[in-house]
Amino acid sequence: YVTISVDQVRVGQTSTKQKTNKPTYNEEFSATVTDGHQIELSVFHDTPIGYDDFVANCTLHFQDLLRSAGSSDSFEGWVDLEPEGKVFVVITLTGSFTEGTLQRDRIFKNLTRKRQRAMRRRVHQVNGHKFMATYLRQPTYCSHCREFIWGVFGKQGYQCQVCTCVVHKRCHHLIVTACTCQNNTNKTDLKVTEQRFGINIPHKFSVHNYKVPTFCDHCGSLLWGIMRQGLQCKICKMNVHIRCQANVAPNCGVNSAELAKTLACMGLQPGSISPNSKLVSRSTLRHQGKGSLKDGNNVSESSASKLGIKDLTFLRVLGKGSFGKVMLAKMKESGQLYAVKVLKKDVILQDDDVECTMTEKRILSLARNHPFLTKLYCCFQTPDRLFFVMEFVNGGDLMFHIQKSRRFDEDRARFYAAEIISALMFLHERGIIYR
Repeated sequence: YVTISVDQVRVGQTSTKQKTNKPTYNEEFSATVTDGHQIELSVFHDTPIGYDDFVANCTLHFQDLLRSAGSSDSFEGWVDLEPEGKVFVVITLTGSFTEGTLQRDRIFKNLTRKRQRAMRRRVHQVNGHKFMATYLRQPTYCSHCREFIWGVFGKQGYQCQVCTCVVHKRCHHLIVTACTCQNNTNKTDLKVTEQRFGINIPHKFSVHNYKVPTFCDHCGSLLWGIMRQGLQCKICKMNVHIRCQANVAPNCGVNSAELAKTLACMGLQPGSISPNSKLVSRSTLRHQGKGSLKDGNNVSESSASKLGIKDLTFLRVLGKGSFGKVMLAKMKESGQLYAVKVLKKDVILQDDDVECTMTEKRILSLARNHPFLTKLYCCFQTPDRLFFVMEFVNGGDLMFHIQKSRRFDEDRARFYAAEIISALMFLHERGIIYR
C-alpha cells in the first residue's frame, strides 16, 4: 500500500486486499493545505505481524509540481521511487498559490490519543545502508560476524531497508562495505568509500546444491529447497539466495569483521549513524552545556550517589506512557514530594531507544538551570528499571487550565506565552529542538 503525507502529516492510505483478483485502482485523496511545502509518498508491504515492511518512498515539492504543470493546475506522470520503482500519480492543485493566501479559521479538535505511539522506527544510516530494528520471523544469522541472532520476542536485529542485509544491533555501526542498492545521488559517497577502504572485488557465484541446511550469508535466512537452493562463490565460498545476488557487496575474500576491528584499533569508525536519528548531537550538548551540567551535578553529587528506591515511598500514578509511568513519591527522611519517571529497560532495549533515553537525561539535566522547565534532581537504577527523580509540579498542565477557564484573559495569556517563549529560546540557544 501507499501512504500520502503532506508536510509529514498523513492524509491518506491506499487499501490492501489479500489474495484477490480484483485489486482497487484509481483511489483518490483530497486535503486542504495551507502554506504547504511537499508531498511524501511511501510504499509499504502489509504484514500480519509486527511492523509493515518499508519498500520505497519519494518526496515531491509543490514548487516543482507547479513548475512541471505549467499553465494547468494538474500534474500527471510516473514518479521515481527510492531506492527503486515507479508510481503513477495524478495531482490536481486548486486554489490560490500566492503568499497572500487568506488564513482560514482554525478549528481546534481535542486529541484523544495524545502521545500514544509517538516514537517511530528510527533509521540508522551507515555507509549508505538504512538499518531499522526488525522482527525476524525465522532463524537468522548476522551477515557481519556470521553468528546467530538470538531472541524470540521483540525486534532481534537490524535489517537494511534497501539491500535487505541483516546484522546484530551491536554490529550495524561496524559495516565497512557500502550499500550496493543506494540511489544514484549517493555515487559520490560511494566513490569516497571505495577510495578510503579500496574494497571492490566482485564475487563469482554459481548455482550450488547443498546437502545440509545452509543459511544465506547476506540476509541470514535459510536457503530453502531440495536442489539448486542458492548460489556459492567459487573463491570465498559465500552462500546467498538467488534473489540476494544483486544486493551482495563486492567484497570477495575480505573478512569484514576483522577489518572493522583493525579500523577500530586505528581509531577509525567504519560507519557513522545518521544525525537525523538523534535529537541533538553529543558534541553540541557537551560544548554548550558543559558548565551548566557541572554545576548541577555538584549540587546533589553526595545525595544522588546514596539515593535509591528504598529511600522513596511511592504514593500514586500520575501518568502512563509507552515506555513506563510517572509516579508521585515522597522522600522518607524529608517528606518532600517528587515526580519519579520509571522506565522499563527491556522496552528501551527492544525499541532501540538507549540513545534517546540518554539524550533525554542530558537535556533534563541542562534544563534545571531554567525556571520554567521541569528540573531533574537525580537518577538511579535497578536491574530492570530506570528512575528519574524530577520536580513535582502540582498545578496541572496548560490544557487543564484551558478547559477549566474556557478562555484566558489577555494578561494571563501573555504571561503563559512569555514563559513558553523563554523556555523555547533557552532550548534553541543550546541546539535542542522541542516538538
